[in-house]
Amino acid sequence: MFKRTRKMVAMVCATSLLAISLGGCGGGEKKPDAAGTIRLGVNAEMTGPVATFGISSTNAMKLAVKQVNAKGGVNGKKIELVFADNKSEPSEAAAAMTKLLTQDKVSAVLGPLISATSLACTKIVQDNKIPMLSPSATNPNVTVINGKVQDYVFRSCFIDPFMGSIMADFASKSLKAKTAAVYTDSSSDFSKGLGQVFEETFIKHGGKIVSKESFLAKDTDFKATLTKIKATNPDTIFLPAYYQEVGMIVKQARELDMKVAFIGVDGWDSPKLFEIGGAKALNNTYYSAHFSTDDKDQNVQNFVKAYQAEYKQMPDTQAALGYDCVLVMVDAIKRAGGTDPVKLKDALASTKNLQVATGIITMDQFHNPIKGAVINENIDGKVMFKEKINP
Repeated sequence: MFKRTRKMVAMVCATSLLAISLGGCGGGEKKPDAAGTIRLGVNAEMTGPVATFGISSTNAMKLAVKQVNAKGGVNGKKIELVFADNKSEPSEAAAAMTKLLTQDKVSAVLGPLISATSLACTKIVQDNKIPMLSPSATNPNVTVINGKVQDYVFRSCFIDPFMGSIMADFASKSLKAKTAAVYTDSSSDFSKGLGQVFEETFIKHGGKIVSKESFLAKDTDFKATLTKIKATNPDTIFLPAYYQEVGMIVKQARELDMKVAFIGVDGWDSPKLFEIGGAKALNNTYYSAHFSTDDKDQNVQNFVKAYQAEYKQMPDTQAALGYDCVLVMVDAIKRAGGTDPVKLKDALASTKNLQVATGIITMDQFHNPIKGAVINENIDGKVMFKEKINP
């Protein structure tokens, strides 16, 4: 859901040095959980550019743990969450992960949330042999590096290629688009990868890409490239980016009298989107998501009601993913009979037909869940369920 991959060479070096300075590759013996307690680390983006993701996700994690503990916990033990703010930066995520594993001695880690911060942590958890489960890092390389599956790294969300392909399907089949423009963040592997998958799938459906433009994260003026895109008169514009830039881009496009449909991905999903772009400007825009509050499935509605009761607001996608992440980890701990790292990572890998808030999860051989998606539509400042897509 989510993945600014920058300064990766420097980050990897810093990660390696940090892991050595705070305990070495093995991290020492894992401290046993306190009597009656299972400690789970949470490495989350609670401040920084995608802070709304971290707030929603950690709120939902707390709710899930509260519910689990109210029912007696896991194997007779209560869950305790140990939080670390990675500030939405890879180097900070690496430092937070090292602290959670080597100082806090947690049994497993939930998070990070976005792909760039998650990628910064894979070597650390592999070296320390402690499982990590990201609720929303969608880059395929988080769990598979150079063709090798990372034994201790998992996710509980679908991956980028799935999002790119379903949005190309949606553009062709639901919007009846024959032509499309692709507008990506050139500083983000997440955005560029999605753009490539969308382009390939859209062309397979007989569509034509009439424009490919890019911007940089933290840009604020997009009118020059939008004017170029407008001149090609696309039926739709695929914009795989995060809510901050998406809001500004769509707003400026409407100021240029561009009435075309914009379509995007889970990085759009934030309450801030309407604040930035404006409710009217965001009409005729659609994005792929992991769940919708309008989905009538009883499991979805049970989660929505519980979240509303706890926080007096509607949950967003990131909240649902954070909630699911806890349920997946709890299920694995139950089946592993405890928190032995090897047994726990094997249990995560064998997750099958598990009912969570967003659907039913079965983990595939690459540590990615097989699960469905929804398409949401923005209408007059509200996010509305459009359609559901199953794998």
